Amino acid sequence: MNRVLVVDDEASMRAALAARFLGRGWQVDTASCASDALAKFRRALHPLVVTDIRMPGPVPGEDGFSVLRAARALAPHTGVILLTAFASVPQAVAAMKDGACDYLVKPVAFEQLEQAAERVLAQARTQAEAMNVLTGHAPAWLQALQRARQAAASDADILIEAESGTGKELVARLIHRLSPRRDRPFVAVNCAAFPETLLESELFGHAKGAFTGASCAKPGKLELADGGTLLLDEVGEMPLALQPKLLRALQEREFDRLGDTRSVRVDLRVISTTNCALAQMVREAKFRADLYYRLNVIPLSLPPLRERPGDIPELAEHFVRLYSPAGRPLVLAPEFLARLEAHSWPGNVRELANCLRRAVALATGPEIGTCALEGYDWTPASSPSPGEFSGLRPGVSLGEMERRLVEITLAATRGNRSRAAELLGVSLRTVRNKVRSYGLPSSTSYVHD
Repeated sequence: MNRVLVVDDEASMRAALAARFLGRGWQVDTASCASDALAKFRRALHPLVVTDIRMPGPVPGEDGFSVLRAARALAPHTGVILLTAFASVPQAVAAMKDGACDYLVKPVAFEQLEQAAERVLAQARTQAEAMNVLTGHAPAWLQALQRARQAAASDADILIEAESGTGKELVARLIHRLSPRRDRPFVAVNCAAFPETLLESELFGHAKGAFTGASCAKPGKLELADGGTLLLDEVGEMPLALQPKLLRALQEREFDRLGDTRSVRVDLRVISTTNCALAQMVREAKFRADLYYRLNVIPLSLPPLRERPGDIPELAEHFVRLYSPAGRPLVLAPEFLARLEAHSWPGNVRELANCLRRAVALATGPEIGTCALEGYDWTPASSPSPGEFSGLRPGVSLGEMERRLVEITLAATRGNRSRAAELLGVSLRTVRNKVRSYGLPSSTSYVHD
């Protein structure tokens, strides 16, 4: 059950919010001031706090920001949503820099607040699960994570290209956590989720009266990410007409809000993700070349799950532990695990997670057998055709393709170099030399020859 601490000095507002959350199945605690809220938070760490900003109380100077900072210090994964009837852009920016997950202006519709609350909890769960989901021993996966760790130390912008469901956002969050900006905001915007006009406002913000319905000024995602990291998720979906303004903002680290004549300067690191081949989109005039080069300072590619079959058992065990009811441990039957390893996983890790959630829900005993997924579309894994080969696109060098082929073959043979040599039609010595020359992970990641 979701749990929330509602903090507001107005008894009617406090009671109304509590009633609405309770009606949606939440467990609710309430507090009338910052001191009361922190006392209750220390007794039981809540995953979510919804607090008003201006709250006169027994301790002078304490307000919603006091609750925000103390809660984040006690439990860094706690999500905090700030509410205010006196909105201002500087206050919103300050809230995000202090670690607030959202900032809503009163009067706020409960549906909007609930959506924000669900989003905050989902983000918290994602962060808590991230390190487990990011585990794996496939050479291509280890190399991608090592490159991500190296990139984290710099301030250079990063472009992550990978299929949907491979964990692009998790890797982006990992880079942020390992970077010098770890204590500053991580702000994500899905470029595919908004029409062009709304996406511009979402990115750059707007001034009061900039358009119909703009009753107050609103900071954009770039401004909220000041000092931290901005994630442009599915950047390949960004409309062409909006790309020049984004390019200028990224080059100059300066932009104008909609309807405003004053420029805003920001200091941020940009991580972009896409499931499209942006280089091909540039050639087809579907994406600006200058923006592509600006985003693609450090390229990062994540392998699909079908190229890391040896990681499936570990990931499957993680999801079973995650989704199993408390006090009811479940195990995977050998035949069920074999089916998992044989599947091609077109939806990658996301599909595997959904598959295991379904299996746990339908399990009738302590062991999950193949009957738990009766009717599931099991597509046997097969060798990819040239058009499906991960990383095959114009502009990729022959050396890179050879390296990827060696990695994929080693992953398919569980690191058995002798078997890999047979499949590749070369000698065992050649495979060993390729592993060494391409700097692939050491033999500890493989089954011995």
